[in-house]
Amino acid sequence: MSKLNVDQKAIFDLFSDKKANFLIPDYQRPYAWDEEQCQTLWDDIFSFSFPNNDYEAFDDNDEYFLGSIVTYKNEGKSEVIDGQQRLTTLMLILRAFYDKFANMQDRNSKQTRDRIEQCIWKTDTFGTADKSTLKIDSEVATDNDKEEFLELLRTGEVKQGNKSQYVRNYQFFQERIDDFLQGFASYFPYLPARILGNCILLPIEAESQDTALRIFSTLNDRGLPLSDADIFKAQFYKYYGSLNKKDDFIEEWKELEEITSLVFRPNTGTPMDELFTRYMYFLRAKEGNKSTTTEALRKFYERNKYQYLKKDNTVGELKALANFWRSVSRQDQLRFSTDVLKKLFVLNYAPNGMWQHITSVYFLKNRRKDGALEENEFREFLDKITAFIFAYAITNPGVNALRTPVYDEMINIVNGGEVTFSKYRFNESKTRSFFENYVFTNQRSITRSMITWYAYTFPDQDLLDINDIFHLEHIFSKKRQEMEGGLKSEGNLDSLGNKILLEGRINIKASDYRFEDKKKLYSGKQRRGKNKDASRIAEITELIEYKQFEEKQIIERSTTIIDKFFAFLKKEDLLA
Repeated sequence: MSKLNVDQKAIFDLFSDKKANFLIPDYQRPYAWDEEQCQTLWDDIFSFSFPNNDYEAFDDNDEYFLGSIVTYKNEGKSEVIDGQQRLTTLMLILRAFYDKFANMQDRNSKQTRDRIEQCIWKTDTFGTADKSTLKIDSEVATDNDKEEFLELLRTGEVKQGNKSQYVRNYQFFQERIDDFLQGFASYFPYLPARILGNCILLPIEAESQDTALRIFSTLNDRGLPLSDADIFKAQFYKYYGSLNKKDDFIEEWKELEEITSLVFRPNTGTPMDELFTRYMYFLRAKEGNKSTTTEALRKFYERNKYQYLKKDNTVGELKALANFWRSVSRQDQLRFSTDVLKKLFVLNYAPNGMWQHITSVYFLKNRRKDGALEENEFREFLDKITAFIFAYAITNPGVNALRTPVYDEMINIVNGGEVTFSKYRFNESKTRSFFENYVFTNQRSITRSMITWYAYTFPDQDLLDINDIFHLEHIFSKKRQEMEGGLKSEGNLDSLGNKILLEGRINIKASDYRFEDKKKLYSGKQRRGKNKDASRIAEITELIEYKQFEEKQIIERSTTIIDKFFAFLKKEDLLA
């Protein structure tokens, strides 16, 4: 059983210990606390130290718990796994107080300054500080400003041009201290004394990095917790360290972080977490795992002592996958044909993110040595998953239902087979009934999916910019129906036939207009504000030739869209 040393300590007791020697390791993330977090910490400490702004109301036996610091001993240093942000910020606060006491000669001020000195620098047998040796060090590989932090602690000086987060927070605390000194000059020494003596940390020292990481994963950190990817980085770092390739790994990791930060915008987790998620589906498929219960990301990778993070090919595959999705996000025409990019644009508006997972599996299995995919086969794959995923969203709503067929096909892919969804073909009459009775409101993601797909069925449709904003436009406006009527069945307002993809800048102008006026905005004939260009949606060229767009036209267009989609399903051999 792993041994732990756990004993809450006041800041002074923890920092002034002669054995205190904190190291923020190179796999940690850069310092990230901003002014808002610093203000919260300052307010909390101040309110605790001076209840109701009254220094005499303080009870010397009171304690204020600031959180935990999780470390493990590594070659005589306490390597910080959790609590890095808090630990760094407390050092900045103490350094700011230390400087303020420099010219104060009263006994309380001098004693407090001496105590702070013992917290920041190492001391000799007689308690004299060695101003060249700090009690904290940082090796964070991706933190270009760590030297500013260490120099700031050594000297207390902000050099010209220094604008790191360390410097900004240090100057913030200097300002708060100045404000406090002006308002409570005679009580000034009490605040740092109470921070040192009554603010409590819970140092948890584990005997190994693995134990420390496990402890961290169970804690609800008040600060900025490590992401799953940060935990994985620690494991990679250990593995590459055993190969004497630490520097190579750090460079690779920094590049991965740069790429993913530009490409991924996940709703939860970090961009690097998203990359590991997409890679996980490839690994699950290689395992033959069809379970629709997907493990949490960290749980998956920590199995068998992080086996996948101890393989020579893992970082290379992650990098290839990241570069593939960067090319998709950039609509890279050197890597993909215009036809493929159009299909990827449509999938960008898919009703769920499952297409990204199966496409990641397809890429990693079928990429050539240069990272390219065979054009025709990739185009056929994109058509197949588009047809299936879009139809399945109508017949079996919800991403959970989609897992069974998609996970099957992921395994089929890694085994060298073609994606067919042959076990999950749609009954044509039942599926058509689903489509014809479905209410395609704008709030349902499949509505945008279908209308975007339909826009690209027009041969003249150019590739649209994936970064442009497109809305779903009601051709026959809701406002007109509310004010004038005109449709016998109000349900036709939200049928596919009454929706079209339209640039946001035009839709804002056109949304409540009559059809005759809308046509002028669609075509660019009516110019208002920044709206000076015609829509790039090819179907609009046909639409503006209509003399009117009433219920008859809505019904006819709905039929056309559904007929085209069922012809697409038939072409992809997805109808039973």
